[in-house]
Amino acid sequence: MSVVRTVLGDVPAGELGVTDAHDHLFIRSPLLPGQELDDPQRARTALREFRELGGRTVVQWTPYGLGREPAALVTLARETGAHVVAATGLHQAVHYSAATLGRVVDTLAELFVTELTEGIGSTGVRAGLIKVAGSFHELDAHARTTMRAAAAAHHRTGAPIAVHLELGTAALDVLDLLCGELAVEPGQVILGHLNRSPDSVVHHEVARAGAFLAFDGPSRANHATDWRLPEVLASLAEAGYGDRLLLGGDTVVPGTPGMPYLLRGLRPRLELTLGKALVERILIANPARAFSLAG
Repeated sequence: MSVVRTVLGDVPAGELGVTDAHDHLFIRSPLLPGQELDDPQRARTALREFRELGGRTVVQWTPYGLGREPAALVTLARETGAHVVAATGLHQAVHYSAATLGRVVDTLAELFVTELTEGIGSTGVRAGLIKVAGSFHELDAHARTTMRAAAAAHHRTGAPIAVHLELGTAALDVLDLLCGELAVEPGQVILGHLNRSPDSVVHHEVARAGAFLAFDGPSRANHATDWRLPEVLASLAEAGYGDRLLLGGDTVVPGTPGMPYLLRGLRPRLELTLGKALVERILIANPARAFSLAG
């Protein structure tokens, strides 16, 4: 039986229900001073509204060192009845001080394995996925180091690897490294932010390779993606890749629509174009496979 590792323990993958495949209840970064998501009441309100709209599971991609708040995630999961998946992993180097990177860079794989199998810090709350990040149109040295550690941890734990693609770029470079050189099965890789670079050739190549494609987050002012999303998803589905698609809210700073918008605003629009059956598949069946621990 396939299982997904949530902050309250492992659950059968079939119980995930409607899933926000990429979001943040808590996140802090020095790149976003004064825009921290660190308010438990705000997180509780968002999660409750998501549940009232039919949502069941939220996958938080906040990695090591960026304010994951694992104990608070447990409290929220218990209070709302939601499944919440936490992440280990490491973001781009710019999100960390040199001192923080210096403490962990030589032991990343062990850190990831520990957080996946024993718990984050002293909380005992186990992560359920590994989050790493590429850079703009390339993989810099930091990205390659963290992805090698992620692959090593994946092979030891079966945890899926979720990848932040900077503005949606370098997807094929990521797959060349993770699935080529490092022998991670493509179906264990989730590529995030593909909506930010609506390149249909790349999308189809990534889907053909077998990875999951995450279209996560409503458009920012400079991302003309919301209005193109239905046609992008329809093109992939018509090519036979409807089973590779995921949707997420990716709430990063206060004031963004976030996870309730995913179901209140985006889902009805997509149902008009794609049909309810495909949208249900994207929100329920696909995440159950994407976030399962490999056996």
